Formats: sequence, C-alpha cells, structure tokens
Amino acid sequence: MNPNQLVNMIVRMVMRRLINTGVNKGIDLASRRRGASGRPDGGTSGPGQGADGRETSRRARQALRLMRRFGRF
Repeated sequence: MNPNQLVNMIVRMVMRRLINTGVNKGIDLASRRRGASGRPDGGTSGPGQGADGRETSRRARQALRLMRRFGRF
C-alpha cells in the first residue's frame, strides 16, 4: 500500500465520522419543534411527549443508516 492510499483511507474515515455526526445533529435539531411559547414541544404537548420526539429521531437515524447500507450495493 503506497502512502497516497493510506492518506486517502484515513481522510475517508475521518470525513465519514464528521458527516455522520453532522447528520445526526441535524436530525436532532429538526426533531425539536419550537412553538410560539419557545418550548421545544411548542407548548402543546402533555407529559411524556418528549420521549416521542427522541424515539422519532432515533428511528430517523436508524433509517438513514439503512439507506446508507443499501446505497453501497
């Protein structure tokens, strides 16, 4: 393996991790809804609604991982 291949491999690994982190943060940010009251849930939800948003963002990340996996084939 020549040095150019090693550098490319390391750069790809670092970029993959940075992009995944950015996508995850974007999904988390998009899953938080801001309403007129300034509360993350818009001020309209009752107790226990925050867990639903976290569950939705977890499922979105899981779906994104699946799409990436299918994109390799």
